Amino acid sequence: MKTHPTPNPELRDYVEREILPRYRDFDRAHNLDHVHAVIARSLALAADYAVNPDMVYAIAAYHDTGLVHGRENHHLDAGRILEADAELRRWFREEEIRTMREAVEDHRASSSHAPRSIYGRIVAEADRQIDPATIIRRTIQYGLAHYPELDREGHYARCLEHLTEKYAEDGYLRLWIAESENARQLEALRRIIRNPEELRRRFDATFDSEQHVPAKD
Repeated sequence: MKTHPTPNPELRDYVEREILPRYRDFDRAHNLDHVHAVIARSLALAADYAVNPDMVYAIAAYHDTGLVHGRENHHLDAGRILEADAELRRWFREEEIRTMREAVEDHRASSSHAPRSIYGRIVAEADRQIDPATIIRRTIQYGLAHYPELDREGHYARCLEHLTEKYAEDGYLRLWIAESENARQLEALRRIIRNPEELRRRFDATFDSEQHVPAKD
């Protein structure tokens, strides 16, 4: 059985105390559950590569911290937040900090270029989590948090537009690690997007559960 790398306990304690709590202020699609999941998937992927697990852990932990300044440039802001954190110099050299900043900057799915290092590929892949139910739920959560003025049909239209733009065959999402489970899951999601009845059924059930409204029969 493959053993996942374990980060430095002092680094982990610092991150859990000072960095991860910031995610409590973000929307439900980018909350503590999300960053914990990205950290876990990043460390699992790292087991297949000759990489520094402390760097992998820190990159995953900081990857969405830039949301404190808004979503548009959050990947760049997160890179700046990581680089500016003097505490990280306790565990990392300047060249490692630079690589970590680049990896955080490169994690965004809409990035126009491939990640510049294996560290960027790991966090980008871990951030995707191509699970159809999770993707649909996170899309709805983001819409409810940021577009409260929309009614159900407006949220559905936004959900369909986002899924098509990002995940469909001509979407902008790119996968960077062939060994991950994401490729198979992406095809499953694409089958749902191509089936309007199935997508609508899943949307309605998830939309109702997110608003704590019993799903219709």
